Amino acid sequence: MPTRREAPMSDSLPSPAPPGGPPGVGRKLTDRAWWPWLRRAGTTVFFALVAWLLVTQARTIEWGRVLSSLQDYPLSASWGAVALAGASYALYSCFDLLGRHYTGHPLRALTVMQLTFVSYAFNLNLGSVVGGVAFRYRLYSRLGLALGTITRVMSISMLANWMGYLLLAGLVFSLQPPALPPGWKIDAFQLRLIGSALLALALAYLGACAFSSQRSFSLRGHDIELPSIRLAGLQIAMGAANWLLMSGIVFVLLQQHIDFFSVASVLLLAAIAGVITHIPGNLGVLEAVFVALLSHRMPQHELLAGLVAYRVVYFLVPLLVAAAVYLVMETRAKPSAKTDG
Repeated sequence: MPTRREAPMSDSLPSPAPPGGPPGVGRKLTDRAWWPWLRRAGTTVFFALVAWLLVTQARTIEWGRVLSSLQDYPLSASWGAVALAGASYALYSCFDLLGRHYTGHPLRALTVMQLTFVSYAFNLNLGSVVGGVAFRYRLYSRLGLALGTITRVMSISMLANWMGYLLLAGLVFSLQPPALPPGWKIDAFQLRLIGSALLALALAYLGACAFSSQRSFSLRGHDIELPSIRLAGLQIAMGAANWLLMSGIVFVLLQQHIDFFSVASVLLLAAIAGVITHIPGNLGVLEAVFVALLSHRMPQHELLAGLVAYRVVYFLVPLLVAAAVYLVMETRAKPSAKTDG
């Protein structure tokens, strides 16, 4: 990947296309007056169903024993998880440094890492739209980056996370898939096929970065160029390493009662379930997947106690720190002229 700065590109978003034809002729489904109401109703019904499933699951949990397990939690496991959580956040805070190298923008590395840390903590707790996207756009804009540059930085960062996921999930599911409960609509063989497909996607991305003759693509009016094979390899390695660190946190907090690869595979499955449901922080989804797949291997109250500790260590405490850092950044930020993007 050349280190020279890329040529400036247009940062203006394309204007929305004018409605075509007379009313009722050639209109899209989403243009219908009743469509927003139908979408809201469908969303409401979906979340009501999710809530019902979570409540039903929660009624089977012995919450008294969960709280008792937390009170007796070993200090060594807690500190080990804290160390791994710190390593994970430090690694993820470097993701946007890949975008800094890719675009050549002038912000300091420490500033980029602080911003990435804040957006990641809010992303985990409030969802990707608020944390991963809105916070990055707001903070980078306040620091003078143009819209096109921010878009390219975010693209590199998100690809690092999910391409790393594809590689790791592909390897885990194809080589050592988790033992699925009887009655599931998917078996171990099908999960191996899914793992092989995920692995193929990750390798296809690396192949495109290495050999594709078309290097530029358009995203919302901005040109995105494929990174070099070296940068793409670093993306995938960093993304996979972060997922391994997250798995290590859960493994430590479960006091090593379940082998690491089983914990990693279930966490990877829970991540996809969280993306599908769009619930911020996978709230309830993470616990439901772990209980469904691992409750036969350790007492349910101990399993839930470890997951509660995971939420405290990896979600809530970093969120409090990120909120404090964000307030400091907001008070110190001054509007500045945008750099070329």
